[in-house]
Amino acid sequence: MMKPMTPLAVAVAMAVALGGCAANSESAPEYYGTAHPFASEAIYFVITDRFVDGDPGNNYPKDSGWDQPLIWDNGDVANVGYQGGDFKGLLDNADYVTEMGFTAVWMTPIVQNPAEAFTGGHPIRREGFAMDRGKAGYHGYWGVNFYQLDKHLPSEGLDYAAFTAAMKVKGLKTVLDVVINHGSPAYTMPAPQPEFGKLYDRDGNLVADHQNLPPSELDPVNEPLHRFFNTEPDLAQLADMNVERPEVMDYFVGAYLQWLEQGAAAFRIDTVKHVPKPAWAEFSRRIRAQYPDLFMFGEVYDYDAEVIGQYTREENGGMSVLDFPMKAALGEIFEQGAGFEVLAPTLHLNGGSYANPYELTTFYDNHDMPRINATDEGFIDAHNWLFTARGIPVIYYGSEMGFERGKAEHAGNRNYFGTANLAAAREHPIRHHLSRIAKVRQQSVALQRGLQLNLTLEGDLALFYRVYQREGEAQTALVMLNKGDTPVRMEEGRYAQPGQWRDAMSEETVMLSEGEALVADVPAHGVRVFLRDGAIVGDELQAALSTLVAE
Repeated sequence: MMKPMTPLAVAVAMAVALGGCAANSESAPEYYGTAHPFASEAIYFVITDRFVDGDPGNNYPKDSGWDQPLIWDNGDVANVGYQGGDFKGLLDNADYVTEMGFTAVWMTPIVQNPAEAFTGGHPIRREGFAMDRGKAGYHGYWGVNFYQLDKHLPSEGLDYAAFTAAMKVKGLKTVLDVVINHGSPAYTMPAPQPEFGKLYDRDGNLVADHQNLPPSELDPVNEPLHRFFNTEPDLAQLADMNVERPEVMDYFVGAYLQWLEQGAAAFRIDTVKHVPKPAWAEFSRRIRAQYPDLFMFGEVYDYDAEVIGQYTREENGGMSVLDFPMKAALGEIFEQGAGFEVLAPTLHLNGGSYANPYELTTFYDNHDMPRINATDEGFIDAHNWLFTARGIPVIYYGSEMGFERGKAEHAGNRNYFGTANLAAAREHPIRHHLSRIAKVRQQSVALQRGLQLNLTLEGDLALFYRVYQREGEAQTALVMLNKGDTPVRMEEGRYAQPGQWRDAMSEETVMLSEGEALVADVPAHGVRVFLRDGAIVGDELQAALSTLVAE
């Protein structure tokens, strides 16, 4: 793999011949945030079971925890059973995803889960975590055979390999959700249930069984079926895997190499901080020995950049991570009304906690937390930021219409979307604006991979450059954001770059002479992006960029 770059350490390589529209000098310095190909992607995240039921023939309602509704006194409705979403539902609606400017789909885990609803655990409340009684494995995170597809996902002629190939034809990469720290709920059942707490190998042989015993009663030394497990509890009542044991690591490496062979294009890694760091280094080393360019981003559920940044270092796995500190700042802005200034300390543009901040995956909510409780305008403003600022944007399904905004897991966060909502979303203003700015990013190398140089992050306004100049290609983007309720006129003249600038949305052009500022009206809750192709000129801007790329 192209190793994660040191803190903004994109080497300032001189004497690189730049040609065409990129440069008009024989040599120029290089400025870029990341060269990793996956930085060009924008990710749409779906709980597969909750997107669209494309094939009722794989629902298996008679032997599954099917349709387990939760109805609360305040009127909130959720569901903890299977609801039918599958590969076919995603593939049939791939165009819906690409129409918005997304190029990759992160799906919840695809591996075999127990079909029944779990009878142990804690009763489910409307708010809270680690309550699984009555819940089914519709979400995929309760693996019992990591080499087999869950039966609720494929259709005839549409196994995982066929699905990833068909999605690729549609223009979508497939991101595989990886779990190695836990299996299914494993104990506290009133009576043992088939599959729960068990683990099967590639050939369907039972290799581990919790036997409905609490972790403290397991005997991995004397009972072969206990050897895969840790003997201390971790998350809820889940079977906690001892990945420091070589045969356990072998099991998971083998399973995920299999899915890579069948077309997975990247990994999202679950519950990262619940696995020892050396184990991530071993897992990463073995996977990348065969897939050196594989992009991996992990969920380190923590809002401290120092904590999550550890895992971006090669010795701890060398993965990207989901940007939880930025997520917290976006909540302050679009739920609580703070200004853009709260984002500044989360960016780490001058080095710091991350091996490379430009490779972080950025988001404002997901399936494990309440959906962001923003207005339509708040969603529009949040998307304008995520698709122009540093990082790789990840948007949770339904956010394109403010679906179940503000709702936590058991209050509606994971509700079924379906074709009716697909149709409604196509007419929604959030989706309209999301599609516009996502397509601007899709067509701009500067927004995908360029250095970010902030000029203003204050109150309702953000003004910054994104600059990419590398290997004969050079583009500068000037981004103007206004999250206020009234239009504003913004201008940038400090680092004025002469030549032709193109409005990325209207395609109108403006010619600037040397020293002339770029001035534009930015609508309420609006964004303007201006693009200039060609090498950076002027000592002041080059000096500012050089401070960003210096180690």
